[in-house]
Amino acid sequence: MRQAPAINPARRRFLKSAATGAAGMALAHALPALAATAGAPLTATPLSERLRLISGAGGNVLALSTNEGILMVDGGEAAHAPALLEQIAGSRDTRRIRMQINTHWHPEHTGANDLLGAQGTRILAHENTKLWMTTDIDLPWQGKMYPPRAPVAWPTETTYTDGQVDFGGQTVRYGYLPQAHTDGDLYVFFPAENVMAAGDVLGGAQYPILDWCTGGWIGGLLNATKALLDLTDASTRFIAGQGAVLSRADVEAQHEMLTAIRGKLVAMIKKGASLDEMMAAAPTKDFDARWGDPNLLMTNAYPGLLGHVRELGGIL
Repeated sequence: MRQAPAINPARRRFLKSAATGAAGMALAHALPALAATAGAPLTATPLSERLRLISGAGGNVLALSTNEGILMVDGGEAAHAPALLEQIAGSRDTRRIRMQINTHWHPEHTGANDLLGAQGTRILAHENTKLWMTTDIDLPWQGKMYPPRAPVAWPTETTYTDGQVDFGGQTVRYGYLPQAHTDGDLYVFFPAENVMAAGDVLGGAQYPILDWCTGGWIGGLLNATKALLDLTDASTRFIAGQGAVLSRADVEAQHEMLTAIRGKLVAMIKKGASLDEMMAAAPTKDFDARWGDPNLLMTNAYPGLLGHVRELGGIL
């Protein structure tokens, strides 16, 4: 069984100190991206007879409808939660929603937890996701401090590794993607539909976000992207935390991009390069036309690399 890395407050303080100068630059690019879906109407896209993608709630949500009830993956933002749950349940009786799986802790994906927890819905997540939801979280790259979530919103079941749920006669598989977007990322796979949900481990139409404050880093994200490809096939449809349905080619493009950029960043940090020096070298220039503005990727990748210099071979 793969155990989650221990949460180390001293290491977290070190990383925050290392990236203080980068936080302001990252903030200017992070907030518009995270607020882009505010006020958008909820829309449902059928992926199969039983599986729907709900968009417009602040983050992508999947809903699997069976004779046993409904299973959700993620829950959008809290402001959208009442409308989201009613739309998914098809009525005001949202108790038909029997289970939810959180791919990670971010509020744009766990906003329905409070309402679901209050009605007794099973909520499954990685243990680190639950731990982050029980404490203050300072995200300097986003310019926000998140207080602990109410106990009713905490996951009722946690995992450290891979597993599966038999729900309404259908198998739903899940698994841990260590230290990728955060240190508590889960994928959720629906074999019958050949649909893979991976939250914000997948960037979709933009560079993926590395939340280094809660354990994400570029090496882990690269490994997670490779794992998603290994678990799936050419016809799999992928659901990112935001945006449209992705193809295998989209995920392969992310893997190619991360492989190239990680290699360049590791080579530079081993020579003691600063963030400004890395930015000036423009290591993402071959990919910016496809993935957009690289500033947030770079400013968040740097402190994550500093936190892993020992395993990377140190700094010259």
